[in-house]
Amino acid sequence: TNSFNDFSGWWLRLCILWILAALCRGVGQCWIGVTVNVILLQDGESPWSLNFVEKEILKGIETESAINAGQGGAFYLTANFGGFNTTIYRHRGCPSSTCEGVHELNKLMVSSCRFASMLHTRYTCFLAVGLKLSTPIISAGAFGLSCDYTLNLQRLLPPARKITDFFIHFWKYQDKLKPEWKTAYVYKKQTNTEDCFWYINALDAGSSKFAQNIQRQVLRKPEELKTVLTSPRNRTSNLFIICGSPMDVVEVKNISAEADSSDILFLLIDLYNDKYYTNTSSLPSMKNVLVLTMPNTRNYTINTDPKDSNMMNDYMAAYHDAVLLVGRAMRDIIKKPPSELQDMEYVSVRYFRNTSFDGLSGHYKLDQHGDRDVNLSLIYTTNDNKYRVLFMFDTEHNQTTLSEIAPSFIWGKRLPDYKPDTGLATPDIVVIVLGVTVVVVATIAFIFYRQNRRGRLLRKRCSHIPSDLITLLENNEVNIISLKIEDERKSTNLKIRRALYDKKIVILKELKHSDGNFSETQEMELDALLQIDYYNLTKFYGTVKFDQGVFGVFEYGERGSLRGVLDDKISYPEETFMDWEFKISVMYDIAKGMSYLHASDIQVHGRLKSTNCVVDNRVVVKITDFGCNTFLNPGKDLWTAPEHLRRHGTSQKGDVYSFAIIAQEIVLRKSTFYTECCSKKLTRVMMSYFRPDLNFQRVSEKEAEVYMLIKSCWDEDPEKRPDFKKVESCLGKIISKIHNQENESYMDNLIRRLQMYSRNLEHLVEERTALYKAERDRADRLNFMLLPGPVVKSLKETGVVEPELYDEVTIYFSDIVGFTTLCQYSTPMEVIDMLNDIYKGFDSIVDHHDVYKVETIGDAYMVASGLPKRNGNRHAVDICRMALDILEFIGTFQLRHLPGIPVWIRIGVHSGLCAAGVVGIKMPRYCLFGDTVNIASRMESTGHPLRIHVSQPTINILQRTDCKFEYEIRGETNLKDKGTETTYWLTGEAGEDYNLPTPPTTENVQRLQQDLANMILTCLERRCRGSVRRKKLLPCQRKEDDKDQESEVESESGHPEYLHLASVDNTLSTFL
Repeated sequence: TNSFNDFSGWWLRLCILWILAALCRGVGQCWIGVTVNVILLQDGESPWSLNFVEKEILKGIETESAINAGQGGAFYLTANFGGFNTTIYRHRGCPSSTCEGVHELNKLMVSSCRFASMLHTRYTCFLAVGLKLSTPIISAGAFGLSCDYTLNLQRLLPPARKITDFFIHFWKYQDKLKPEWKTAYVYKKQTNTEDCFWYINALDAGSSKFAQNIQRQVLRKPEELKTVLTSPRNRTSNLFIICGSPMDVVEVKNISAEADSSDILFLLIDLYNDKYYTNTSSLPSMKNVLVLTMPNTRNYTINTDPKDSNMMNDYMAAYHDAVLLVGRAMRDIIKKPPSELQDMEYVSVRYFRNTSFDGLSGHYKLDQHGDRDVNLSLIYTTNDNKYRVLFMFDTEHNQTTLSEIAPSFIWGKRLPDYKPDTGLATPDIVVIVLGVTVVVVATIAFIFYRQNRRGRLLRKRCSHIPSDLITLLENNEVNIISLKIEDERKSTNLKIRRALYDKKIVILKELKHSDGNFSETQEMELDALLQIDYYNLTKFYGTVKFDQGVFGVFEYGERGSLRGVLDDKISYPEETFMDWEFKISVMYDIAKGMSYLHASDIQVHGRLKSTNCVVDNRVVVKITDFGCNTFLNPGKDLWTAPEHLRRHGTSQKGDVYSFAIIAQEIVLRKSTFYTECCSKKLTRVMMSYFRPDLNFQRVSEKEAEVYMLIKSCWDEDPEKRPDFKKVESCLGKIISKIHNQENESYMDNLIRRLQMYSRNLEHLVEERTALYKAERDRADRLNFMLLPGPVVKSLKETGVVEPELYDEVTIYFSDIVGFTTLCQYSTPMEVIDMLNDIYKGFDSIVDHHDVYKVETIGDAYMVASGLPKRNGNRHAVDICRMALDILEFIGTFQLRHLPGIPVWIRIGVHSGLCAAGVVGIKMPRYCLFGDTVNIASRMESTGHPLRIHVSQPTINILQRTDCKFEYEIRGETNLKDKGTETTYWLTGEAGEDYNLPTPPTTENVQRLQQDLANMILTCLERRCRGSVRRKKLLPCQRKEDDKDQESEVESESGHPEYLHLASVDNTLSTFL
């Protein structure tokens, strides 16, 4: 941090160049004389002192006078210089040098009318904001980040923002010569020139873009720099950024000899020094240095000796060129009408932004924020001590360009990497060698062990089934069973392979990550599976190996999974087949199977869910996927108990919880874990007590007993859940009660079920037949929308459509004028909405005429009449009436995203011979062929906006009818590939009142694209201003803004037609 005196000392570098012009309302001669008031620090040291800059400003005024004389300019520039120092105002009550400069400005503001001003360096931003200067400000300094995006500030030398952008983009740039860089050291000297102070501060600031994009470390003392250079192992980067001159590089390298290493790269910021272009040789210490400097466009040689009368620097040249910029802006302003000059209070900042001009320093280009863009040069020193340009960086587009493909520099063929090459220490090498040796020995021992163990496993593997005993069914095709689990919002396809083994159908389940050589644990699991033989558990027969992999052979459930049965409410209706007794029986089967499993050597299932409970052909539920813990992971899903969701594992009480979730599925026959609130179920189960819906209020007494059992099974405390022995006993008692209350035998129960199922099946057949008919009618309606009715009927009956020749049809073509221009200023979604709105209107009109819409391609719309159904001479009448309706519709159509912008179409109509037929099998298209189609297209393309262009054959057909259409002859029209034909404009029909839009004139058609683009830009600008909250305006701005709003209201209330447009001068108020 600097002290207050240091802070105020920066004001010594403040200089102001302020252009003042006396403004007289209504008197244009006030613009003849423009006084340039110059306020500069007057000392003998600062490169921008009045002692040095005054002569350059006078030269600039002389140059401007010569330019005005050559161009007939109606004004002249004069200069009024005022210098100040930091002490003469101190006794007037200003405690700091800042107030002295402010006082000088206040004198000018009182004594003259404000027009434009130019300031320099640190307090430029302070003056612009603190004094609320509304005139443009031009500065040859103000490098700091705090001056970025200031409202009225223009900077003629590159600010720190541009330098920061260079480092960010150049660090990320990579090619065959430069790698990508990610880190850097920034060396901040204790004393700096003004430009270096601000450039390094921008890289040092923690909130700057450079610090956010590049990992950098700031070195503030020579001792810190020496420590980093002398310890490569602790160094985080090989890149060092400094600002200064080659002598500063020499000073840095005197600190440490390691600074000359070819592994290190110094990047020197030295923008305002031309020695790199004028000197014939470089310093030896510059060999590992890249210099960032201004391009070689100066029309002068820099001389920094203040005692020399030929002293010149970039600051002096910038203020000279600032006068040229002011004169150029004055010439633009003086061309305005006197009425605009009368109301002008100050120059708009737009005359100084997004502009370019030439000066002593070469070509200037100011961006939208008023900052100068340049092509910075990156210069290196060759091996023979010559300066050469290596890269160029364009600050406007932030692009790096390689200038020399094969440079000869100290770094070899490629710039150094940002990471230091620390190499390996001797202890590290020893550890690596020993580690590799141990791994090799262990690998060899493991190979011998596996070979010996494989033989033992082959002798022990009693569960293996020879592949010749397994016959794959359906030519080894994979059967797919779709299991719809609604909570996952998607269908899961379970792939199974069916085979024949021992005259029984079995399924083959792949044992993934296994080659048939099972471990001891896996062998024990498979042996335990072979011992399982229970009515409600699927039988495991053994393993078999095929070329595709190793498979387990399991009993097959013919009816699929329980989840599939619950979802299939057609095959298993609710009130007939799957009644309450059946649901209890299903739960009882699962409970018996799990009770036996828990008492066996397997003990725990761990993956119980409705998808691995299968149903055989006798509607007996059997449990599968148990015991394969080394092949299958438990996973986490909606059936998993909350204690196992929170931590991995399996338990018998966890299986009881899974049974409760399955029981809720069986009772409700809805999705797994069904709740009315269905978001983030797993998370809620883990974080709190959250269970599926189970409504006790609407259940009978016998159902309530089952509900209570389910609720106890999913209790949060695993110890409070019953075991499967108790669940089995409870469900058995419930089934016994049901049979005792019904007092019927098993045969009576079976007959009753068959009768209910038969009646339900008849009802289902009737219902499905009605749904089929409705779906068929819906498909027919859709086909009739895509293809003509006769074509659809022919395709349904015979499958083919014979092409047909029509002696006389009428074809309509239209497209949108300026569609490319509209798309240029619209987003893709806006283009789609625009075409959809237009063609929905067209389609509604087509429905009222005996015509057939052929197709739409982009903005082209094609309609035909007289096919596929012939209608005599009516085809021409229907097409012409449709065209008049469409033209009337387009006259009132408004774009949603560009209100006030008119839409024009060209329409072409022609009649003649045509062939039609269906082309293609997939997505068949009803296509038209013949010369008539081509001529109709030519009629559209040679027409005019908002005109219906009709050919002679169509007019002849209209004359054969009783309809009286109104038309006017256009004359001879040259149709491509057809020669010259007489064509007509269709204007209406006698007795009908069409509100047609007025078509544009021929002259307006010629500038259609340009004016349409201008209208769209104006609309977008108006919409943007309407959506952004305006800041509080000055009185003069408020007046001009009111004028804009009045002009906008007038433009919106006028008729949105092209022929009423006129070219409008770009007045000052328009852009303010």
